Amino acid sequence: MTQRMTYDEAVGVLERALKFGMNPSLEPIGAMCVAMGEPQKRYRCIQVAGTNGKSSTTRMIAALLRAQGLSVGLYVSPHLVKYPERIEVDGRVVSDDDFARAIEAALDAAARAGVQATEFELLTAAALWHFAQAGVDWAVLECGLGGRWDATSVVTPDVAVITGVALEHTEILGDTLEKIAAEKAAIIKAGSRAVFAHDLAARKVLEQQAASVGAPSESACLDVVEPFTSELSRLPAYQRSNLATALTAVAAALGHEPSPESVRAALGALVIPGRFEVLRRDPLVIIDAAHNPQSAHALAEEITRCFGTVPSSRPTLLLGVLADKDARGIIRELCPLFSRIVVTASASARAIPAPELAAMVEEECGVRPEVTRDLHEARKLLGNEPVIATGSITVAGEVKDIW
Repeated sequence: MTQRMTYDEAVGVLERALKFGMNPSLEPIGAMCVAMGEPQKRYRCIQVAGTNGKSSTTRMIAALLRAQGLSVGLYVSPHLVKYPERIEVDGRVVSDDDFARAIEAALDAAARAGVQATEFELLTAAALWHFAQAGVDWAVLECGLGGRWDATSVVTPDVAVITGVALEHTEILGDTLEKIAAEKAAIIKAGSRAVFAHDLAARKVLEQQAASVGAPSESACLDVVEPFTSELSRLPAYQRSNLATALTAVAAALGHEPSPESVRAALGALVIPGRFEVLRRDPLVIIDAAHNPQSAHALAEEITRCFGTVPSSRPTLLLGVLADKDARGIIRELCPLFSRIVVTASASARAIPAPELAAMVEEECGVRPEVTRDLHEARKLLGNEPVIATGSITVAGEVKDIW
């Protein structure tokens, strides 16, 4: 009997593949899918791209489709604590054993196709293969970066969703909103329907792409969420726009609006990891993966809504930011809201060292925060104090793991 790859071996493969970076080409993932029998053609797909809101919208779409009695695969990135969190079927995270089996299938496909696969290509191929094995009706796929060369773009989506356009990864995607919008708009293909969030920047670029491939397009309207005000009360206010986009996308996929009862059922069970996620209530610990000024602004509004306008009435801010992000923009949005600020650094090699981040906070806000070298030291310092931890996805994930 052939010895199967273990979970630890699968993680090792992915960590070694990190060195291959990003492929500005769909040829490797395309060749891998061909070697696997093109699993992405065995179900219908919704693909979601955007600067902000894409993870939440992706999860909402999957939940809304499940509430219709459909079998749904979900693929998101990055993970907070463990790799398998990126792949779900019918609301359940893939088991470690099934995750290893899927990575083994992707690795075998790469070998047969003769390609040197990146981490994200292996993960994407693994997810697409696993969804085919599970016999899902729909797969909802979150783009990792941009859209044009993202490995998820090996699919031709039935519905292509754009949640937001803002300056990000400018060294890869371009240095203007229009260039970035063009990269995301590339997921709109002939045979797709395009759905746009209600307040998109550079909308003209997106509409031009849809027109060029003959894809019908529509914009989400916030009015569609009005019947679900009571259900929205348990979600951060900034999720209102994401829900509107998700509802519009699901209606486009189904050919009709989902029933109010099914929407309420989906929202009642919805959990969005790392987005104003309450890890515990006594003492209060909240994580939010806000990692750019736009998402930090949305978080700031939610903090004011929940804790009022007096800084001393709010929990301690635990902040850690990655070096390739607009740290000063994040600081300007968040730090004035808090009377106590602790800065830290996640285990990521891209994390800004805590003393350097502290200097930025002092320069931007005129206050000197407390400094902890890493999340373990921060945990000891903060003890049983209420905390809001944010600034990067890696900080949110480590706090979830350590706390």
